[in-house]
Amino acid sequence: MSRNVEVLPNVAAVVNRALELVIEQARTAIAERGRFSMALAGGSTPKPLYEAIAQQSLPWDKIHVFWGDERYVPADHPDSNEGMARAAWLDHVAMPAANIHAMQTSPADPAVAALQHEQQLQDFFQVAPGEFPALDLVLLGIGDDGHTASLFPHTAALQVRDRLITVGEKGGQPRLTFTAPLINQARHVLFLVAGVNKQPALRQIFATIGDDDTYPARLITAAGTTWWLLDQAAGEGL
Repeated sequence: MSRNVEVLPNVAAVVNRALELVIEQARTAIAERGRFSMALAGGSTPKPLYEAIAQQSLPWDKIHVFWGDERYVPADHPDSNEGMARAAWLDHVAMPAANIHAMQTSPADPAVAALQHEQQLQDFFQVAPGEFPALDLVLLGIGDDGHTASLFPHTAALQVRDRLITVGEKGGQPRLTFTAPLINQARHVLFLVAGVNKQPALRQIFATIGDDDTYPARLITAAGTTWWLLDQAAGEGL
């Protein structure tokens, strides 16, 4: 595992640097393996990145998009991570529908949806049950509370080690989420973090000794390269 921390002047600089890394990893993966698999994050920080990616000329037929987590709402709901990414990026490029691997939130039981999406990942990456596929790039953020994806402090999802997808929970609302072992299998992980409100959590996440249950982003120790792109406000004093 290697961790690269870059503190950039502002959110625009974070987005520009993230765009460089996404394009670089996409081209490398396509050259080496014929396709690029990327898991998207929700929230406000990645939205301008998606808008910037939509302006690029890339081989969309060789790019496959997944989501690291999803709120348990329909895709047309304002809180949907899929809906946000479609509006900012995917609806504006000629990416085949089959290359967009959204988490389905229609089953009444989120645990059923988690199993279905796990099966989709196993089929796509051709891995056996119990094996963890390696996505080329997983995009993540953190919350003020130190959560990442839908791995929230002191929730059952943090303990799941034998599944690709599990049910996360915040405030009684279910979410679908990649498990920590799935994220950690990725070739590259890219965190985008902005805002002075993230400083306390970052200090705990980067501490040599800390509490993974209280600051779940500490669980992300990817086998490949991890980038932390922080704006000045988030990175001050680290």
